[in-house]
Amino acid sequence: MIYSENIFVCMIVPVFVTLIFVKGNARRLELNFIIGMTACLLGAYISGFFNAVTGMGVEDTAIFISPVVEEGMKFLPLLFYFHMFEPDDDNIFLASVGIGAGFATYENVCYMVSSGAESLSYLLIRGLAVGVMHIVSVYASVFGLVIARKLKAMRISSMIGALSLSMLFHGTYNLLVSQPGITSYIGFAVPLLTAFAMLFAMKSLKKA
Repeated sequence: MIYSENIFVCMIVPVFVTLIFVKGNARRLELNFIIGMTACLLGAYISGFFNAVTGMGVEDTAIFISPVVEEGMKFLPLLFYFHMFEPDDDNIFLASVGIGAGFATYENVCYMVSSGAESLSYLLIRGLAVGVMHIVSVYASVFGLVIARKLKAMRISSMIGALSLSMLFHGTYNLLVSQPGITSYIGFAVPLLTAFAMLFAMKSLKKA
C-alpha cells in the first residue's frame, strides 16, 4: 500500500496555495493540473474496482481497462468545460495540456513510491514517455470537440471518434511497454514521435 490519497494531498496543497498569486492563463493551467491529478486518483479507484471484479490481473487491466477509464476521466472535465463555458480553441487546448500534465505527474509519483527510484535513467525515460503520452492522448481527444464545434452535423461522431482514438493510442502504449526488450523501447518512443507529428501538422494547418 502506498497511501495514494496522502500523496495526492501532499502534492495538491502547494498548487492550491499558488492559485492565490497567479491569474489568467496561469491560474487556468494550474486548476486543470489539479483536475488532472484528481482524475488520475479517481481513475485508479475505478480501474482497481474492475481489476478486483473481473480478476483480469494487473497487466491485463492496464492494457484493456485502464486506457478506457483513464481517457474517459480526462475527457469528462473537458467536455463539461466545453459545453458550460464555451471556451475558444486555445483555451480548450490549454486545459487539455494541464489535465494531461497533472495526470501524468501524479501517476509518475505514485509509480516511484511503489516501485522505487533507484534507476534515474529509467525514470527519466518513463517520465518523458508517460508524460508525453497522457498529454498527447488528451490533446488528441480535444480535436474531437473542436471539430464538433465547426461541423455540427458530425458533433457526436467526432467526439466519440477522437475519444476512441485516444483510448486506442493509450492502450497501444501500455501494450508495448508491458513487455521488456525492443517492444518497450518502441513504446517509449511512440509518444514523443506522435507529439512531434502533431506539432508539425498543427503548424501546417495554421499556415494553410
